[in-house]
Amino acid sequence: MSETRRDSATKDEKDQQLERHRVDAAGELTTSTGTRVDDTDNSLSAGGRGPTLMEDFHFREKLTHFDHERIPERVVHARGAGAYGYFQVYEPLSRYTRAHFLNDPSLRTPVFVRFSTVAGSRGSADTVRDVRGFATKFYTQEGNYDLVGNNIPVFFIQDGIKFPDFVHSVKPEPHNEIPQAQSAHDTLWDFVQLQPETMHMMMWVMSDRALPRSYRMMQGFGVHTFRFVNANGEGTFVKFHWTPKLGTHSLVWDETQKIGGKDPDYNRRDLWDAIERGQYPEWELGVQLVPESDEHRFDFDLLDPTKILPEEQVPVTPIGRMVLNRNPDNFFAETEQIAFHTANVVPGIDFTNDPLLQARNFSYLDTQLIRLGGPNFQQLPVNRPVADVQDNQRDGYGQHYVHRGRTSYFKNSLAGGCPYLAGEDTAFKHYQERVDGQKIRHRSDSFQDHYTQATLFYNSLANWERAHISAAFQFELGKVEHRHVREGVVAHLNHVDHDLAVDVANGIGVDPPERAVANHGRSSPAVSQATFPGTVYSRQVAVLVADGVRAAEVTALRSALAEHGALADVLGPRDGTVRTDDGSNFEVDRAMSTVASVLYDAIVVPGGADNATALSGDGLALNFITEAFKHHKPIAAMNEGVDVLGRAPLPSLRLANSGDDGVRTDQGVITNRGSDDQGLRQTFIETLARHRVWDREVASVPA
Repeated sequence: MSETRRDSATKDEKDQQLERHRVDAAGELTTSTGTRVDDTDNSLSAGGRGPTLMEDFHFREKLTHFDHERIPERVVHARGAGAYGYFQVYEPLSRYTRAHFLNDPSLRTPVFVRFSTVAGSRGSADTVRDVRGFATKFYTQEGNYDLVGNNIPVFFIQDGIKFPDFVHSVKPEPHNEIPQAQSAHDTLWDFVQLQPETMHMMMWVMSDRALPRSYRMMQGFGVHTFRFVNANGEGTFVKFHWTPKLGTHSLVWDETQKIGGKDPDYNRRDLWDAIERGQYPEWELGVQLVPESDEHRFDFDLLDPTKILPEEQVPVTPIGRMVLNRNPDNFFAETEQIAFHTANVVPGIDFTNDPLLQARNFSYLDTQLIRLGGPNFQQLPVNRPVADVQDNQRDGYGQHYVHRGRTSYFKNSLAGGCPYLAGEDTAFKHYQERVDGQKIRHRSDSFQDHYTQATLFYNSLANWERAHISAAFQFELGKVEHRHVREGVVAHLNHVDHDLAVDVANGIGVDPPERAVANHGRSSPAVSQATFPGTVYSRQVAVLVADGVRAAEVTALRSALAEHGALADVLGPRDGTVRTDDGSNFEVDRAMSTVASVLYDAIVVPGGADNATALSGDGLALNFITEAFKHHKPIAAMNEGVDVLGRAPLPSLRLANSGDDGVRTDQGVITNRGSDDQGLRQTFIETLARHRVWDREVASVPA
């Protein structure tokens, strides 16, 4: 491709390319060959009650296509959601990489991002405890670059040869195909207790990181150490970090299970709806850069995918931003058929000898050949690069190109030597490094420390995060039937933190370890979710109303939330309208019975004497409040609405009393009786921006 062609590429180029493949549902119904059809409800038959005739080509075509609609789902990352957008670098990175899209701040590079769960099938729920995939395809002017990562910066295993074993262990057990999309069963934990290298990753998976509130509030990591290469052929080790603008936030375990029943598409819907209403998700891309000369200066191996590079040792440098601003037109054609591959790189980005990365570079391509029906899957619209493609590959299943000319080989003289080899300034050049050694099956001793960073992670967490990890281990291991598997995991946990191991052991009915392994005491605060600032932008607030509601309070609250980009859903006892305290009608957004407390970030109860009486006698409304309190969510009540909180089975709280004219806050419950509604709204918004009230005491709240 010429320099002029490369420099003229725009963010809209991928959209223009896709436009040629879009088909709108308009005009007369036809067969796949264009023949118009006037009846698609009745097969051609011999009389009204006779047999169907084989000459009915429309019937045969319609059924044949239907019978072949499904393709094999991904073995892992089967359930996903995706969106289009763009990436834009802040400043040129020519010192480190020659990649064009990382050196032109004026260029908006089109992207497609696919988020996913790992273990479950396409039909599983969004909110299971699992790693989340975070895969980004950059449609760059030098070819497609795929950054295929997760929302957790480390992985379960060090060498890709173990990947089939790990996946087999976490998938439903083969004798009964149970459980779906869950790690709480014997085979996974049997694998873990026999593979200590899994312990760092299991600490992350048992943390709240495995329960993201939203794809839009989820970090992403490249996991591996990659390599930047500049125009002089000089290499720099690099780790990639995506940081969400909305902050990194999670659900709580009880909440995720209930959401799985109320709305199994919770995360999919959240991403789709946010983009549709113009609240575009945004992430900042950061890098950790390590000179080649510093490769061995750490107390772990930089090529070990079960280790992080602590930000205290190498800070993350922001280099650009990504915005997702368009939903796909068709889930199957785009989100399902997109094919990622860790080996899709462009000049200036290269690999390292990370053994897991090396395996992925084989596995991803091999997977697409069967899943997408042959070697031409890159020609599917969502996979097709915006860069010109000139190669000598021909034929095969799914060939969309109509190649002209008589040559399909190199070198040739019949086509003027085309396609010819690229020049030094445009071709991909593999990083040159000396590689030698004996052919052996042995992992480096530098990969053998499996506990230090697991302890580092645990030490870095807030008290509430540690409590959630202990509870998660107890839940998961409580599902394990074999006692020796439980004991084996506890023995590993004792190498992470003795108190954690004892707590888990007592919870699952095995003997706690007597000898404590010393905790090194080091921490890395950057891994804790307690350190991330928050915003109320795009948060969902449920406002509970009934007949007699004081509508002015609802309107003022909705306006205040809208100013900060938050959304208020007014929930009534029925669809339609409720009567206000002045006798007029007020429209509700949804009937309370059609949604649930777990689908919202906070609850508000406005005033109105009749409103309070009705809600106080409504078990569903009281359950909304009780569940929200249990799940650490902000709750606010105004004037008579405070009386409703008093009827809910909550612990003793300092609520505003009759005659008070000020805002009271206790454990994230904000109340006011009097004229300071503005103060209540402000306090509520500030509390909502913290995401959850994690220090709230919930022991006395009924399950």
